[in-house]
Amino acid sequence: SVELTKGFDLQVEDVVLSPDGSTIYLTAGDRGKHPIFRISSGGGVPEKIVPNVFATNVRITPDGKTLVFAASSMHSPAEIYSTSALGSDVRDLTSVNAQLMSSAKLKPAEEVEWTGALGKKIHGYIIKPNNFDASKKYPLVVLIHGGPQSAWNNSWSYRWNPQVFTDAGYAVFMPNPRGSLGYTQQFVDDISGDWGGKVFIDLKNGIAEVLRRNPYLDRTRIGGAGASYGGYMVNWILGHNNDPRFRYKVLVSHDGVYNLDSMYATTEELWFPEWEFKGTPWTNPAMYSRWSPHKFVNNFNTPILIIHGELDYRVPIGEGMQRFTAVQRKGIDSKMLIFPDEGHWVLKPQNSRLWFHTVLDWLDKYLQPMTS
Repeated sequence: SVELTKGFDLQVEDVVLSPDGSTIYLTAGDRGKHPIFRISSGGGVPEKIVPNVFATNVRITPDGKTLVFAASSMHSPAEIYSTSALGSDVRDLTSVNAQLMSSAKLKPAEEVEWTGALGKKIHGYIIKPNNFDASKKYPLVVLIHGGPQSAWNNSWSYRWNPQVFTDAGYAVFMPNPRGSLGYTQQFVDDISGDWGGKVFIDLKNGIAEVLRRNPYLDRTRIGGAGASYGGYMVNWILGHNNDPRFRYKVLVSHDGVYNLDSMYATTEELWFPEWEFKGTPWTNPAMYSRWSPHKFVNNFNTPILIIHGELDYRVPIGEGMQRFTAVQRKGIDSKMLIFPDEGHWVLKPQNSRLWFHTVLDWLDKYLQPMTS
């Protein structure tokens, strides 16, 4: 076998072979986007032919002259596009969402970059509220992605859609710290064995920077929310909410890892904690103890909404129950929402509706001014 993309330091996704077999078309995550690349079937350096898009489902016509693909952004659901096999003349073939989106007045995601841990440049997005008025101050919600080997991409999603938050009057910050895909493999690897380390500094520095650059943000009204690893980081923040530059006023943790020992003992994905924490709780107990949020309960003092799916076998529901018991016993304002019929993701439409309403009500309680 031959590695055709040797030296290509991004994660390949879609792969399409031209009808004559001479060219391979592929997509790969690249700084929050999903460009289309082409490479000779004999190997070489992939050439980016359709940049600045989040492209998926790439197909090629039988004559090999045209590529067809779906693309979306954070302010536009997917439409179908075409381009020549060389990437020129990109055309939209559908506009089924255009009328609806024009009335929604969604703001596009703005790219932002800052200096994270050890001087590394970190990238992410900020989105203004829908009815933005530069003369007003807005609360900020920091969304922390899961994985942690994942990323916030400039694409449309039906889970954790930032536009639901912006429509409710929030500015949304979506950082891609250490562990995120699309920024070289070393950047991905930097989080393993260091879950609350460099990534935590990346996040804190990003929040401080967007507060500094954007006077419309109210630094006294900041919320943090995340799921899976994002939920882990919210749990870590719960015990480390002491940055002198800002403080989280409220938190939301969905299916978050809390106690690394019990997580290891009950997850269906055993290889993952063994890789991330360099062994088991009995072969490497120091690392499990160092990075486990449950070790920092004495520092917990931030209101938190805890959400968990009862059918979650990746991060079993005991993680949420343990955390809820801790904050309840400490007298911290807290609430727990359990979905008996959901696993690691909330997938049913009616449950998603309840999820968004519950999360927004919780954030509003602490971040939005009281109205008469």
